[in-house]
Amino acid sequence: MTKHIVTLPGDGIGPEIMAAGLDVLKAVTEGTDFTYTITEKPFGGAGIDAKGHPLPEDTLVASQEADAILLAAIGSPQYDDAPVRPEQGLLAIRKALNLYANIRPVKIFDSLKHLSPLKEDRIEGVDFVVVRELTGGIYFGEHLLEKDKARDLNDYSREEIARIIRKACQIAQGRKKKVTSIDKQNVLATSKLWRQVADEVAAEFPDVTLEHQLVDSAAMLMITDPKRFDVVVTENLFGDILSDESSVLPGTLGVMPSASHSAAGPSLYEPIHGSAPDIAGQGIANPVSMILSVAMMLRESFGEHALAQQVEDAVAKTFNQGVFTRDLGGNASTKEMTAKIIENL
Repeated sequence: MTKHIVTLPGDGIGPEIMAAGLDVLKAVTEGTDFTYTITEKPFGGAGIDAKGHPLPEDTLVASQEADAILLAAIGSPQYDDAPVRPEQGLLAIRKALNLYANIRPVKIFDSLKHLSPLKEDRIEGVDFVVVRELTGGIYFGEHLLEKDKARDLNDYSREEIARIIRKACQIAQGRKKKVTSIDKQNVLATSKLWRQVADEVAAEFPDVTLEHQLVDSAAMLMITDPKRFDVVVTENLFGDILSDESSVLPGTLGVMPSASHSAAGPSLYEPIHGSAPDIAGQGIANPVSMILSVAMMLRESFGEHALAQQVEDAVAKTFNQGVFTRDLGGNASTKEMTAKIIENL
């Protein structure tokens, strides 16, 4: 059955890296029985320019009807002081599609270890996944701002906690079968409920080991002993902070893909970096994070594990051959990097 993929190139370097990702998708699926269609829609700043809103209605409808969504990057300095910003489109599509689980794999390429801010022996063998709850918590609670005081309400229901813990355990079953649940249960009521529900849900997965860590301790361990983690799961605010912390371990954002999954509907795949407007249009952007996001889509939305592995192996081989874009210390252009990865397929 033909799969329907919606692409949201967005802003800045977005269109350039999206083109690279689609070139790799075409190359890896050529001659296979995997068939697909592509529908491109404006989003972010491009949505504001085209339709006056970062998430135009026709973009949302197309996304809701898709089998998967590829997003490149959004954001532009021209909207810094605008009443409507591109980032509002991201919050809106997460809410509309109920994208509750944000998945960020953290893996160190051997040929890029020298770029990490940590010593090589400390990052050797690091390979874990951060699972962040994306639709609840303090970001979506009540906010009150007055002249002399402010309040942000952190809300979580048992159901919201259970489904993200369940997702983490399911991911762990295909890995090393270890889940680290991160909270602040010694202070926060939401964290006390979080830990209680985590224990209950983990009992459904007898082959998975669950451990608990307080968020401050976890932040320290992510730097001092990152290889101890397999699957990390936490609430929205903590996940926002810790997933960004983990993203510096490989030494570059340019190789970090991510996925956001809904309870029942299409998933969204995107690089974790921004739109890099300072280099947009120069043809020097690193396309690897977008290409690896395509690999995640093939595996997690379509079950095409072999095709996904081919893409990931081709990226690793390209790095091992010493082909790097400028952010990695090389001089390959976006198109040259993409062409070499396709060659290595």
